[in-house]
Amino acid sequence: MAAGRSIRKQRTAQLRGRDYSEFYVYGNAVRQAEPVPQKMPKARPQQPKRTSRQVAKNRNRAMTISPAYAVFLAGAAVCAVLICMQYLSLQSDVLRRSEHVTAMQEELAELTEANDTLYNSAADSVNLETVRERAINEMGMVYAAQGTVIEYDSPSGDYVKQYSDIPESGVLARSSDASE
Repeated sequence: MAAGRSIRKQRTAQLRGRDYSEFYVYGNAVRQAEPVPQKMPKARPQQPKRTSRQVAKNRNRAMTISPAYAVFLAGAAVCAVLICMQYLSLQSDVLRRSEHVTAMQEELAELTEANDTLYNSAADSVNLETVRERAINEMGMVYAAQGTVIEYDSPSGDYVKQYSDIPESGVLARSSDASE
C-alpha cells in the first residue's frame, strides 16, 4: 500500500508541471513525446527606443493626407453619391412604369371583357330569319339561280375601281321575279 502512495505522489508531482515526458500511453500507437515549453520569466517593461528624426518625420508625413489627395477623395465620394442617386432614380422610374403597365393591363382586361359582352349581346340580338325576310320582301333580293352567278377573277391588285355612283335607293337592278 505504501508503494501505491508513492506512485500517486510521483504522478501528482508530474502533473504539477515538473516532468511530463514520463507518462505512460496505453494502446498500440504511441505518440511522440513533445517537450513542454518552459515558462519565461516575466520581463520588465522596456523603455521605448528612441527613433531618429528622419524616421519620425517620415512617419508623420505618412500619417497626413496631402490636399490633392483630399480633393481627389472628396471628388470620388461626390461621384459615388451622384451615381447612387441616379441608380435610385432609375429604380423608382422602373417601379413606377411597372405599376403603370399593371394598371393598363387591368384596364385592358376590363375593356376586353366589356367588348366581348357587347359583341355577344349584339350577335344574340340578330335574328337571321328576320334579316332574310326583310331582304326578300323589302329589298327585292332573290336566291341565286343556276347561271345567274358570275365569277370574277380579280387581277393582282387589291382594290376595285368604281366608274359610276351607286343610286341612293341602293338597288342597281331589279329582278323580274321580285314579286314571287
